[in-house]
Amino acid sequence: METVHRIEVDDARELDLPDDSVELVVTSPPYPMIELWDDLFSDLDPAVADALDDGDGDRAFELMHDVLDEVWAEVARVLAPGGIVCVNVGDATRRLDDRFRQYPNHATVIDRLTAHGVDPLPDVLWRKPVNSLTKFMGSGMLPPNAYATLEHEYILVFRNGGLREFEPRDRQRYESAYFWEERNEWFSDVWTDVTGTSQALDCDRADRDRSGAFPLAIPYRLISMFSVYGDTVLDPFWGTGTTTLAAMLAGRNSVGYELDSGLRRTFDDRLDDLPARSRRLLADRIKRHRTFLDDHPEKANYDTEYYDFSVVTKQERKIRHYTVEDIKKRDDEYVVVHKSYAG
Repeated sequence: METVHRIEVDDARELDLPDDSVELVVTSPPYPMIELWDDLFSDLDPAVADALDDGDGDRAFELMHDVLDEVWAEVARVLAPGGIVCVNVGDATRRLDDRFRQYPNHATVIDRLTAHGVDPLPDVLWRKPVNSLTKFMGSGMLPPNAYATLEHEYILVFRNGGLREFEPRDRQRYESAYFWEERNEWFSDVWTDVTGTSQALDCDRADRDRSGAFPLAIPYRLISMFSVYGDTVLDPFWGTGTTTLAAMLAGRNSVGYELDSGLRRTFDDRLDDLPARSRRLLADRIKRHRTFLDDHPEKANYDTEYYDFSVVTKQERKIRHYTVEDIKKRDDEYVVVHKSYAG
């Protein structure tokens, strides 16, 4: 199996993609009212800088979301019927003009994307790992002027119309199945377990502060949940390419758009040991499954077609994993060769 991954150094407000051509969008946009992104939003719309200089947080917030809204319009255009959009976004807190307040990015993204005709589905609250004992902002132990610390982000989920249609017993769909116990973890509405091999592979990067990149575990999980082998995954806010890496590992095609050519130039460094990381990732998933069966032998109901372990449901019998075997660079594209993983 081969997958193709294209990266465009360009503005995602004008996607060079046909209508209805993308099955899944996984992205984490710049968060309005987070200071890291002030210059970016101001470059795209100088009125943002004026509003910030005037201390008008409400106007700056709306103008920043107006910029994002042009991308959401394109996302809705290229999304295939039944396609899914996953947006990782956090709210912001900020003091402007001697007033401290929260800016509800997640609620505004829901409103903006819904206005473009996609339907919101139940979202996920991602509880980020926090090592600090400091659980408040403000005046310490003296009431009433302290504030809760934001230790979570949202993964907003949307669908374009009704359920996606497949041919009966579609091979790629059945091979793309996840394990029963993975489903129970992944489709919880609160994630506190974004740790382990998939996160450790690629989360503590020096350029995270520059790009706002989310940990690899998140796009890998979302791609596994909401697409099948051979689908195309779009990330209109590409950053350091974490969604592309996840698509490569998951056996999906991908397209990314990024304004910062410097971030694009560093991407090749992240591919050096991708085949080894792919094998470790799949070995970890299968090890976890075997451990689950050891702990719950009564759940071993069906044999699998490609492996020597059992599964819980009929839908898992044809489950098949693919490793990254080789990566070939071709102009602005990467062709990834995948091989069936023996387990």
